[in-house]
Amino acid sequence: MLDKIDSRFWKSIIDTIQDGLMLVDPDGRIMFVNHEFERMLGYKSSELEGKTCEVFKCDRCYKARANGFDKFCSLFKQKQNRASKCVFLKKNGQALQVMKKASVIKDEKGQVIAGVETLADLSKVVAGQKVIDNLKQKINFQNGFKEIIGKSAAMRAVFDLATSAAHSETPLIIYGESGTGKELLAAAVHEISDRAEGPFIKVNCAALNDNLLESELFGHVKGAFTGADYSRVGRFEAAHGGSILLDEIGDLPLTTQTKLLRVLQEKEIERVGDHRPIEIDVRIIAATHKNLPQLIEDGLFREDLFYRIGVIPITLPSLKERPEDIPLLVENFIDKIKRRTGKNINGVSLEAMTILMAQEWRGNVRELINVLEYAFVLCPGTTISPEHLPDYTRDHPSSIQPTTVVKNDRRHINDARHRQLVDALIFSGGNQSMAARRLGVSRVTIWKWVKKYGVEIESQDFQINTLINEEPQ
Repeated sequence: MLDKIDSRFWKSIIDTIQDGLMLVDPDGRIMFVNHEFERMLGYKSSELEGKTCEVFKCDRCYKARANGFDKFCSLFKQKQNRASKCVFLKKNGQALQVMKKASVIKDEKGQVIAGVETLADLSKVVAGQKVIDNLKQKINFQNGFKEIIGKSAAMRAVFDLATSAAHSETPLIIYGESGTGKELLAAAVHEISDRAEGPFIKVNCAALNDNLLESELFGHVKGAFTGADYSRVGRFEAAHGGSILLDEIGDLPLTTQTKLLRVLQEKEIERVGDHRPIEIDVRIIAATHKNLPQLIEDGLFREDLFYRIGVIPITLPSLKERPEDIPLLVENFIDKIKRRTGKNINGVSLEAMTILMAQEWRGNVRELINVLEYAFVLCPGTTISPEHLPDYTRDHPSSIQPTTVVKNDRRHINDARHRQLVDALIFSGGNQSMAARRLGVSRVTIWKWVKKYGVEIESQDFQINTLINEEPQ
């Protein structure tokens, strides 16, 4: 009986589905979309049928093609059902976050003849999550900014500037040594910006050879050069409606710098092998560890491009410039490594912390993480000690000597709780919340003990001076 029901009836049924539905052939050409799909993306079915689904600039599909799949869509390459969160571009240029479920349709011989995709609108979920994230950020701002840990004055200045820059469309450049967290900061700026629902595309300019860089940035059409067997979306086009990070921009060759300058001026790109301009709406975030003014003097970087990308400069301090953040970073990374490895290590000894705070950290935060990873392998117990750290960290004696100065009344000097309090505060660099977690008590309890024992915290030079005055007679 069902075979006798005409196609118009099936179309009516499909149009009642509350998710968007799209049918594509193995070449990625759209065969059919339902009413909800039209509503979500802002297109009429007549505008889409016969076109490739590349028109939606799905970030997941871009990544699949960037990985060299020989089929237009990775769905037809893998031939299996899958579900994923992704970003589609609506007709009006706005980004739409969706949950996409895709599966293949086969004929009676088992040959794939089409793919069907359903889209569930996640915009309300994303908006709700953004509110929650903003609230979390306000609560946790004292210890960091998104995934970046730090409470020092230098880092707070960075967080303040990054927050202001996030709500601007002006190009931003992040300076900093290797391992300071430039990519993390760029991602954080994108996540709290008005473009957060759009894609965040990263390009490491130093990792791509000159021949592939232009194709990687701007894309190419089929047959543009030997080996170009299919058209490819470039990273600028994939970032439409969102942000693009040009990491290590100081390594861009001059020819590509010229083309990038044109993109910034005209807000359009041309794929390699094609002369048709494609309009783009992208926020540029650049990053480098190099001295760009010196590169300009050496003739290796265009001065006009420098002024275009460097409107808002943010400099991430090296770890050596913010040693007061080291205890906080150590606690955070130990917690992460512990959860990943399942190893029951709860912290580092006072002696080990003293060594860590005395290092120059040429590799910055990345080097600190590597040192802790090394220590996790060697440490058999629950506390990391100096002997578990790499040899080179112990080669130079520490210039930081945590001390406790007791004046006047010395009656607390042998009090075990007093010694635990002082040790915990030294370990945590004066952070009372961290000291409370280390001792397994509340922050209020720490505050009461500080008052009881007269502990004065001088966090700038990492000394805890215990000033115990005689009680009035």
